[in-house]
Amino acid sequence: MSAPTRTELDRTRFFIDGGWVDPTGSESHQALDAATEEPLGTAALGTAADIDAAVGAARRALDEGPWGRTTADERAEVMIRFADALAARGEATSTLVTRENGMPIALSTAFNGAAPAGLLQMYAAMVQQTALEEVRQSQAGATLVRREPVGVVGAITPWNYPQTLAMMKIAPALAAGCTIVLKPSPETALDSYVFADAALEAGLPPGVLNIVLAGREAGSALVAHPGVDKIAFTGSTAAGRIIGAECGRQIKRATLELGGKSASIVLEDADLDVFVAGLAGASYMNNSQTCTTQARILAPRSRYEEVVEALAEHTRALRVGNPLDPTVEIGPMASQTHLERVLGYIDVARQDGARLVAGGGRPASEDRGWFVEPTVFADVANTDRIAREEVFGPVLTVTPYDGDDEAVRLANDSEYGLGGSVWTADEQRGVDIARRVRTGTIGVNYYQLDLGSPFGGMKASGIGRELGPEALSNYLEYKSIYASAAFLP
Repeated sequence: MSAPTRTELDRTRFFIDGGWVDPTGSESHQALDAATEEPLGTAALGTAADIDAAVGAARRALDEGPWGRTTADERAEVMIRFADALAARGEATSTLVTRENGMPIALSTAFNGAAPAGLLQMYAAMVQQTALEEVRQSQAGATLVRREPVGVVGAITPWNYPQTLAMMKIAPALAAGCTIVLKPSPETALDSYVFADAALEAGLPPGVLNIVLAGREAGSALVAHPGVDKIAFTGSTAAGRIIGAECGRQIKRATLELGGKSASIVLEDADLDVFVAGLAGASYMNNSQTCTTQARILAPRSRYEEVVEALAEHTRALRVGNPLDPTVEIGPMASQTHLERVLGYIDVARQDGARLVAGGGRPASEDRGWFVEPTVFADVANTDRIAREEVFGPVLTVTPYDGDDEAVRLANDSEYGLGGSVWTADEQRGVDIARRVRTGTIGVNYYQLDLGSPFGGMKASGIGRELGPEALSNYLEYKSIYASAAFLP
């Protein structure tokens, strides 16, 4: 094996206790540009010993350091400085993530350049407006009801929206007064340390935020560590089951945002121009490397071929290419391994007899990079493997239905429940159908994440909610102090 290529983007040390620390092991990850396969940089991979050091720093910052004694206003002040430091790096961070995982640059600018700072600002304001202690009259006198930080948080994040998904955990945790150990995914090995650079500039106290890039073994050590009070995880359902089991064994708090196989219900009165225009957010966002991807298109039998043709025509016209080009709509997959996974599912659909109407292979225009054509299969039964399992790439299926009840039944006939959409000329009818679908989020005539409202899944798509005030509650514990009536206002 050849030695890793070194670049100015290398990150060969971990961020622990407010400084840069050498790894205890020798493993590293070579990051490659998803569109060109050229080396981006090398990042060290952590061990259980590195995780232990990070947890120890987080515990000291909470129990002994100043962070555990800060007021909401003091934390908010630090968070605003943190937000400003991230915003100043937004353009460079957006470009780096696009090179790492293939995200189209316009989307990366929003989700990796702007959203993290916005989330910090939102939770800084929110915690200042939240009563962290209130006094209630009781039969014996008074009860002081307190909201206190849950403690040390282990945050485990994926590669598809690395900056936003990390900050969806970091921001409410900081607002609540928690300390954090962040374990990012090796597939986006380099951008996570932008948080460290910004935290240093903002004056975040040592140990409040610690970052150790690592693989599954060290991730398991973080979940199992007795010094961690809560795990916040975004990733696959398979990994979520293992994490949930360990957290249950330890009676450890957990928020799990997991996989999805969401459905778009096209009603017979839908405007198909609106539907295909909405696919960018509902089905093809981030090259469909999105947990909420609505990959199952449910079409009324009365308009079935019309829906299939509109979807196929739109998909064939999508521009595939280097995601740094702002006119490109579909970039590459995040890695060679992931590309092979997506192509494998395309082969499965073919073997199962689905009708290919768009895409189906590698684009002829791209001779380098991990590109796959956006693909549509028609005549897919809801029991087919391609309709049951999460592909996590631009592969959509079309299934016919008769009547609203069957559409809802098919949409709900999945182990997952994370996203979804309904397309109709009658918005009230669409909302009524949306209420019947067992999913954590669903849009009517569009799908767009709302940072101020709860996000998460039902069934095998997860436990708990992120975003909105509901997320702040996930990082707080309640304590009742029984006292005399002297404490009553």
